Amino acid sequence: MREIHEIDDLIAFLEREHELTDCVIQGLNLGDVTIDWSHVRLAGAVFLGCRFPSLAFQERIREGGGMIFPRLPRLPYNPYRPKLYTREELSEGWTTEEDKSLDKRIYDHFVERGRHRPNVMEALCQRLHDHAVDDGLNDLLEGRIEDGGQKKVVAIMGGHGTPRTDPFYKKVVRIARALTRRGYFIASGGGPGIMEAANLGAWISNAEDDLLEEALGELSSAPVYSDRGYTDAALRVLDLHPDGASSVAIPTWFYGHEPSNLFSRYIAKYFSNGLREDGLLAVATYGVIYAPGSAGTTQEIFMDAAQNHYATFGCVSPMVFLGRERYEETTGIFSTLASLASGQQYESMLLLCEEPDEVVEAIVSHSPKEVSN
Repeated sequence: MREIHEIDDLIAFLEREHELTDCVIQGLNLGDVTIDWSHVRLAGAVFLGCRFPSLAFQERIREGGGMIFPRLPRLPYNPYRPKLYTREELSEGWTTEEDKSLDKRIYDHFVERGRHRPNVMEALCQRLHDHAVDDGLNDLLEGRIEDGGQKKVVAIMGGHGTPRTDPFYKKVVRIARALTRRGYFIASGGGPGIMEAANLGAWISNAEDDLLEEALGELSSAPVYSDRGYTDAALRVLDLHPDGASSVAIPTWFYGHEPSNLFSRYIAKYFSNGLREDGLLAVATYGVIYAPGSAGTTQEIFMDAAQNHYATFGCVSPMVFLGRERYEETTGIFSTLASLASGQQYESMLLLCEEPDEVVEAIVSHSPKEVSN
């Protein structure tokens, strides 16, 4: 089905086709346009959260074979949103003194309406919202938002509590920066710690080399996301380099109001953590890099291994582990996975590294492979 998110696109399409058969019209104010609707075929058209000039107009849509999903009131979020979030949208209302951001308002609503057991109407709204985010993410990664075609997505995972001064934070910044320069598209879980380092590295990939150390110096003044001045330090880096390169953050409201980091151009934020985690791993077709993390990162490792083991998406992709001490000596995770992968097509895709250059080379030299029958 064709999706129409902009008034100008709707007008241009109707001038050519004179019908909306099998079209989805999303979030538009149809009272703002002058269109002769009497000659427009509406069979199979779907209107999501649109504003209409009259009740009679809505009745005509239904009589013509169209379907209307109504606007849903008293929500701080739009269940039918046509695109991903931006940091500017989510942080609107935030000040150093008080957090009245849209991000925080949505989280408060989420908790108030029952984070674990919402009522039927709220649950439907959340699912519609997350489906819309899925749709926006697909538009981005399949090349319909930016030039350059389909994205070569590499995800970077790791601990949310990793300080900005930690050696692994700095390594991840350099890895993401180098991969972005080589044409890969970085995805992270969207929060602080290693996730922020991933998006930061992508953001400053189009900057001069000396900015890297300057940015890390600014951020070191507030190393952990609970520190006073944490967000202000990130804003100073954005002032230093306001037009960074693109990457995507894929966070969730489920774990609480952990701030979405400010260095991703696009934010695909979900209510459902299950959809978010599975989706983040699914889109990373060019590989996943694992910096040291705790239980959440470990869960993601084995979810990724299952996707590779069963070739869920028709290919196997590299799994690159950064930190021999963490993944080999302390936890034995790498050895466990290597045993699991023995004789499987993804066996050669498991790589253990220590330095940023090794990680970059591991990704570049291990392209995803289609699974043979």
